Amino acid sequence: MAEQSEVIFRFLAEPTDVNFGGKVHGGVVMKWIDQAGYACAAGWSGAYCVTVSVAGVRFHRPILVGQIVEVSAKIAHTGKTSMQIFIQVRCGDPQNQHMVETNHCIISFIAMDQAGYPIPVPKFVAENAEQKALEQYAIKMKDIAIQTESLLQATLDQDE
Repeated sequence: MAEQSEVIFRFLAEPTDVNFGGKVHGGVVMKWIDQAGYACAAGWSGAYCVTVSVAGVRFHRPILVGQIVEVSAKIAHTGKTSMQIFIQVRCGDPQNQHMVETNHCIISFIAMDQAGYPIPVPKFVAENAEQKALEQYAIKMKDIAIQTESLLQATLDQDE
């Protein structure tokens, strides 16, 4: 099976997706991000994958019931067993198809074997300017996630 470097989910925001404010709940959007990220990671690696981290999540605008939602996931960078995937969520009026970004992030996955051990993934090679820019962004976000974890551990160690 050839590696699939990008997936796009499109669907309508439903009444069951909203929070008390009448907008699509942030947790629902995070679920969509994880699902699209998983589909991309599994398509690229050909293996079961687990989420490791989500970095740089920022919500720019709400999604309303009845809007068309597009969640795109594309490989931005790969390590030996990990994949950093750029996710962009957009929404718009289903009648005119004008879409605007609601949020984006980098989500990291690791490919696993049946016993739960990490396995190697195919190497991603950025071929154009957009892919190269996203790869640099993904590498920086991966470094920030590692630094954040180290900061937490150092903080907890101080308290002991």
